[in-house]
Amino acid sequence: MPIPADFADLAADILVRMRTRAPRVHCITNSVAQQYTANVLLAAGAVPSMTISPDEIAAFVAGADALLVNLGTFDAERRAAIDVAISAANAGRKPWVLDPVFVDRAPQRAEFARNLLAHRPAVVRLNTAELVALSGRDSPGDAPVRLAKTYATIVALTGTADHVTDGARRATIANGDQLMARVTAMGCAGSALIAAALVVEPDPFVAASAALIAFGVAGEVAAVDASGPGSFAAAIIDALYGLDGATLRRHAKVS
Repeated sequence: MPIPADFADLAADILVRMRTRAPRVHCITNSVAQQYTANVLLAAGAVPSMTISPDEIAAFVAGADALLVNLGTFDAERRAAIDVAISAANAGRKPWVLDPVFVDRAPQRAEFARNLLAHRPAVVRLNTAELVALSGRDSPGDAPVRLAKTYATIVALTGTADHVTDGARRATIANGDQLMARVTAMGCAGSALIAAALVVEPDPFVAASAALIAFGVAGEVAAVDASGPGSFAAAIIDALYGLDGATLRRHAKVS
């Protein structure tokens, strides 16, 4: 099944819709990533919230438009919050994104992530090591397609190039800059941006691809004047805030 030929235009349109709608994204994420993730969402036009308090998280998710579940900080409080949050999201038919951070480092974390997959996240965003750990294979191979089909989800495999699949359609996004790997929370923020895109775009394959295109292009724009990771971290937020259709069409590299 072919991918749309006008992905740059779709990404631009989704960004406009995001800024108009201002979707609320509740984020359960890495403790070191919260502020940066919130700032990326705000720059894109979305509204973040971050509580993991057991007394209020169900209400926060119920009032949000989408949920991000990031396993970067794998403490007991967050594990309990995740169960409540996913139940609230599914009850309200709100899309949610799973970011299974570091599942390649500990079997318990990987098993927890596999159990979460059974609750059908709209998108799973992960890197190669995390994909190998979840799939139980020695190399990625056809694991993205198999994972997408098994759990009826979108797999967004990010790295030097990003690969997105729903098990039938595939998109490869060659945008971004090497400095993105030098800033803490960059992957977490990208996952949150996908969650925001899911609110305004009914096709999760298109939403995930568009969010990664926008984030990658913003990274390229930011890198032009950045002198290193510190200036780049701020510059990509500015670039995302000012991103427009013309810039997306000029820079997008999708096949």
